[in-house]
Amino acid sequence: MLCSLLLPALFLSGILCICLVVLLWGVRLWIQRKKQLSSAGRDGKRPLLVAFFHPYCNAGGGGERVLWCAIRTLQKKYKNVTCVVYTGDKDATGEEIVEGAFRRFNIKLIHPVKFVFLEKRFLVEASLYPHFTLLGQSLGSVFLGWEALLKCVPDIYIDSMGYAFTIPLFKYLGGCRVGCYVHYPTISTDMLSVVRNQDTRFNNAAFITSSPLFSKFKLVYYYFFAFMYGLVGSCSDVVMVNSSWTLNHILSLWRSGACTSVVYPPCDVQTFLDIPLEVEKSTSEYSIVSVGQFRPEKDHPLQIRAFAKLLKEKRVGQQPSLKLILIGGCRNQQDEERVNKLKCLCEELGVSDDVIFRINIPFEELKRHLAEATIGLHTMWNEHFGIGVVECMAAGTVILAHNSGGPKLDIVVPHEGRVTGFLAEDEDSYAETMACIFSLSPEKRLEIRENARRSVHRFSDQHFEETFLLSVEPLFK
Repeated sequence: MLCSLLLPALFLSGILCICLVVLLWGVRLWIQRKKQLSSAGRDGKRPLLVAFFHPYCNAGGGGERVLWCAIRTLQKKYKNVTCVVYTGDKDATGEEIVEGAFRRFNIKLIHPVKFVFLEKRFLVEASLYPHFTLLGQSLGSVFLGWEALLKCVPDIYIDSMGYAFTIPLFKYLGGCRVGCYVHYPTISTDMLSVVRNQDTRFNNAAFITSSPLFSKFKLVYYYFFAFMYGLVGSCSDVVMVNSSWTLNHILSLWRSGACTSVVYPPCDVQTFLDIPLEVEKSTSEYSIVSVGQFRPEKDHPLQIRAFAKLLKEKRVGQQPSLKLILIGGCRNQQDEERVNKLKCLCEELGVSDDVIFRINIPFEELKRHLAEATIGLHTMWNEHFGIGVVECMAAGTVILAHNSGGPKLDIVVPHEGRVTGFLAEDEDSYAETMACIFSLSPEKRLEIRENARRSVHRFSDQHFEETFLLSVEPLFK
């Protein structure tokens, strides 16, 4: 009986596969026809459309600075290019978004940008998927990408926010040349190790780590997702990554070394380098500044607990009073709720009067806080790069970052054999290192700050423009 059904089943499966291929080919032809009928420019020629998929382009983080610098770079180089941004920021107009980029990042575009506003951004919100979040957001990005493709069919498509599952959609149905800039792998070999070792972290809950069965199930799920992530990522014609840490993971997962290159994100180092650097004058108050979006992976609670420990144990001796200033962007209600929880943590630890929150502040205010700070604090585990770390170093703070990821491999490394900053891993080591920094003489701190400043020129806007253009050149041939 089973053998007699096998042949019809195989035949039916073959017919369905053929129908699916024909359907997809028909969709591709329809999209290409739609692209050809799009309006031409004033000279009768259709401009080259370069589209960036960045649903949160108005968020104000390091990823957004990369986006606007990339667009400005292309506008400088190519005269026949029209840049398109797919975004879900419907609460702002295109003019307001561009003005926000200038206000926050000091980036002024040369030509106007076309914005394609997406209605279904909620499909990539983590809150929509309390379980299987990675898979849910990735599948949601496919539907969001389909909406983007239907609204505007570009010639070149660049995913600039890490939604790799949209790449095959634009390449095979949209007929686009495709590239991507990877800030942080959706899944990494480190994440697999965390689940395999049953370590409790923000993305690996305690109820899972305490259960061998749940841990094994999640490990299988992660391996399956990593396989799919590798498949879609390998479809990209050009792959840019932001650090050595990201490069290692992408090469392992995507196996696309021939078209992959490191393009350090652009940091506005010159603006911060313009701040005069001199020996600290006596003051009644020292500040510790943290720069980073209020997202769970940034681990702001670690900063607050380490700061509270520093104050509680009075490790600063007779030093002046200390203030911890948390500067960052809030993208949505979830981020705002996260800030409220951080404020509650400050009250619980008795440091509310010593911790200041500065949210979505303009660039000039950010610059002022960094110029006045003694320590720049960063606590994200396996930070993919760390633009905030570079900005703190350029501004003249003594940086204290996590001993992992981009800060460890690329940024807080010796320059000409000299110390450029410090690294720590947990609450105790952060508190101890902050105390150590404050115990240094002003002259010694000045030496470290000068070394750090000399080391950050390789992260400038100019260096980004050169490496970015070199990397995307194959897309324009």
